[in-house]
Amino acid sequence: MLGRRVLVVGGGGREHALGWRLATSPSVDVVESAPGNPGLAELGPVHDIDPADPVAVATLAEERRIDLVVVGPEAPLVAGVVDHLQQRDVPAFGPVAAGARIEGSKAFAKEIMVAAGAPTAGYVATADRDQAQAALERFAPPYVIKADGLAAGKGVRICTDLDEAREAVDDALVRRIFGEAGANLVVEEFLDGPERSLFGVCDGADVVLLSPAQDYKRALDGDEGRNTGGMGAFTPVPGFALEDVERLRELVFLPVLRELADRGTPYRGLLYAGLVDTATGPRLLEFNARFGDPETQVILPRLASDLGDLLAASATGSVRELDVGWHDAAVVTVVLASGGYPGTYPTGVPITGVEEADALDGVQVFHAGTRRDADGRLVTAGGRVLNVTARGTSVADARARAYDAVGRITFDGMHHRADIAAGG
Repeated sequence: MLGRRVLVVGGGGREHALGWRLATSPSVDVVESAPGNPGLAELGPVHDIDPADPVAVATLAEERRIDLVVVGPEAPLVAGVVDHLQQRDVPAFGPVAAGARIEGSKAFAKEIMVAAGAPTAGYVATADRDQAQAALERFAPPYVIKADGLAAGKGVRICTDLDEAREAVDDALVRRIFGEAGANLVVEEFLDGPERSLFGVCDGADVVLLSPAQDYKRALDGDEGRNTGGMGAFTPVPGFALEDVERLRELVFLPVLRELADRGTPYRGLLYAGLVDTATGPRLLEFNARFGDPETQVILPRLASDLGDLLAASATGSVRELDVGWHDAAVVTVVLASGGYPGTYPTGVPITGVEEADALDGVQVFHAGTRRDADGRLVTAGGRVLNVTARGTSVADARARAYDAVGRITFDGMHHRADIAAGG
């Protein structure tokens, strides 16, 4: 029996990790990507199309006789790429646009959490400046202000005092620094405790939970600096093992899946729960409609099962029929970022040392924001440039391997956190 032809939609580190793991899956013969990146280009054909153009993606999938489309980023999901693929009878991993609202609108996500009875923070959602300012008075510092729409991982402000929080409200609703994404705000109770990322592969009615991971959102060591899309991650997480997450399936995932199904939107794809382990128990911080980045880069190297079969079961079958297994290993990812990230940063900066780092035992370098220039040189093309990932016998071992590999890579302005998994 011939294996699947899989198309990975996207071009970041998450998509490179998905493509890399799919390429090792017995059920997969061909991995293509759109638009891809230099790392994905080593796995199979890449196609220069807009990943958020539903017609272009669906047409490409038909032309390339694709058996399964795996949508990586949130923007194509919100744009309805999966809807168009379903209309053309092309199996796709990911929710339809109505389901992707759970990430595309933070206010909608909070509404679903509350309706499902899932534990979460108190909140006020509003597009009115005065109401948002008044809502701040309901909560104690620090204050959490979230742009309702997609803001490339930068739409959340955690403010230490009321004056800063008022400025954050005005930044979004008056100065419109997030554009339409910030036209509606969620003012939310701050949840105190370590953050956890838990991914569930859903088939509309049921869910298989993946190995937990912990990520690092702040730009600088010691969780200082601005929020980013993620500066590193590790797994396993102390005190949050696979056997500890089953209760979260009943507490969070199944009630939310039932709520979405009752609303006529059975949820297929990856449901990402961002949780905070508070003094009173786990509470939901957010939902995302896709694999997290960079958590995916540490979770997939531990996966012992066939990723192609798992994602296909989500798209067209039953995930509970699969036995999902895990390697007894630890994995650490360190993100190498451009100078200035998460603010403005240059691109086109030459990168050296990737091949040397990639050749180290247990190391895999995932391309996140890279491209080839006219001379074929590898250069920067984004804020988060590379994800240096290493497996080891323990978190400490994996961490040492990852930072050894980081030391082999250079580009002007490169910065990274030095404390990823330091307490793991």
